[in-house]
Amino acid sequence: MASVVIVSSKNPVKIGAARQGFAQMFPGAGFDIRGLSVPSGVPDQPFSDQETLDGATNRANNARAAAPDADYWVGIEGGVDDGARHADDPQAAAGAGAGAGAAREQGTHHHQGSAAGADGMTAAATAAAGGPIESFAWVVVVGKDGRVGRARTAAYYLPEETAKLLREGMELGHADDLIHGRTNSKQHSGSVGILTDDAVDRAGYYTQAVVLALIPFKNPKLTFT
Repeated sequence: MASVVIVSSKNPVKIGAARQGFAQMFPGAGFDIRGLSVPSGVPDQPFSDQETLDGATNRANNARAAAPDADYWVGIEGGVDDGARHADDPQAAAGAGAGAGAAREQGTHHHQGSAAGADGMTAAATAAAGGPIESFAWVVVVGKDGRVGRARTAAYYLPEETAKLLREGMELGHADDLIHGRTNSKQHSGSVGILTDDAVDRAGYYTQAVVLALIPFKNPKLTFT
């Protein structure tokens, strides 16, 4: 009998990424992948590492509450971070910066950025000057036994044309549509696909993080926190 996997979104890209991730980690196993729209509990455009992780976690937990008879619940949340918006948060300011392009596996996460830019500017000054904004996503998988896996995608920096619209309150998908003349791009190649000319598409981008988030389930005899 196929294990039921609830993806906390009706977005076909996220559903496809979950399907590919589970198939890669558990070849030969049967999975019934279903999409379900649930609230994230965070703004439509998360604007920090923590907010994005919270969104993915909330989605997975809300999917479990809505469909308790499933075997797995998957939350995928895309977000951005300018490394400075929360400069007044001591925990964020103390966080170690992570290299863009390094996918982070489950476990304790770290806030992106530092209080000072490379030229010695404070984080607040960097933000005021229009500091760079990076894009990434978090994936959270919850199992029926209570096991939880987390992983963050690689990060990449957005062009200033996009960053400006995000600072003004626009969602990334809408900004991409406006700048690049697309329609509903977040359900297709997404920002990463547009900027790489589909060398990396959104489904593949998410799939690797789904695979990494499944590490605790692939290794049930090991302990993950």
